Amino acid sequence: MTALVIAEHDNASLKAATLNTVTAAAACGADVHVLVAGENAGAAAQAAAQIAGVAKVLHADGASLKDGLAENLAAQVLALAGNYSHILFPATASGKNAAPRVAAKLDVVQISDITRVVSPDTFERPIYAGNAIATVQSLDAVKVVTVRGTGFDAAAATGGSAAVETVAAVADSGKSSFVGRELSKSDRPELTAAKIIVSGGRALGSSEKFQEVLTPLADKLGAAIGASRAAVDAGYAANDLQVGQTGKIVAPQLYIACGISGAIQHLAGMKDSKVIVAINKDEEAPIFSVADYGLVADLFVAVPELVKAL
Repeated sequence: MTALVIAEHDNASLKAATLNTVTAAAACGADVHVLVAGENAGAAAQAAAQIAGVAKVLHADGASLKDGLAENLAAQVLALAGNYSHILFPATASGKNAAPRVAAKLDVVQISDITRVVSPDTFERPIYAGNAIATVQSLDAVKVVTVRGTGFDAAAATGGSAAVETVAAVADSGKSSFVGRELSKSDRPELTAAKIIVSGGRALGSSEKFQEVLTPLADKLGAAIGASRAAVDAGYAANDLQVGQTGKIVAPQLYIACGISGAIQHLAGMKDSKVIVAINKDEEAPIFSVADYGLVADLFVAVPELVKAL
């Protein structure tokens, strides 16, 4: 058996989710190959070759692959699919966009958002907003899988010495075109890659208070800032800060929840964090059921005191 991991990258470097997906691929008991599809992505291909456990890197380089359009990426994967028993994508926006196209063209069932590999044909995945874990088995000849990064440790980024093989890039499908990209810039760590996250909820009351209370704490800890869906819907925080089932799934070393009640939707996105600290004045708040440390207090008093102590 051989597994193909579809690398996520920016044509210069690999995204962290690729390393978690390599770990999942290795757990399938298969040799691990990595596909780096892009334009002028030689640096990303060389980085993939250094990942521990990778046996071969396939480098497809062409203008059609520059911007990661799902139609073209799926076509590139399909051109190679006949050689593999498993095809694994990170469960990111890009992976979720391309994987269903590959599964549909191969006429197989996609296995989504896995958090554990039981055996080469059996996987675990969360359902009901993470309140239950389903064990699913596939008898398809090719398993098309998306991998929840928080469920697997990252493979070592160095220590490997895989060969890099050049493969022909597919032609542009003509079904879509890249129009533009708006990137938000921040001095803070990216939310899904941060080791420490400070999150705020609707209890903060306004966008001004959200910034005033959480920013000093995040600055002290070198943390990313997150938010509950309620805070985002109320306009206190930007959409890309939302943590939860309909936002970003995170598992930092430390997650500090300030004024977050702990709705199921939010818990599904952060309960795999290594240490969870909750600050809430409602001692019955569901967030305390998953917290390692809970402080029943007014966050407008407790958080500034914590900043001062730090």
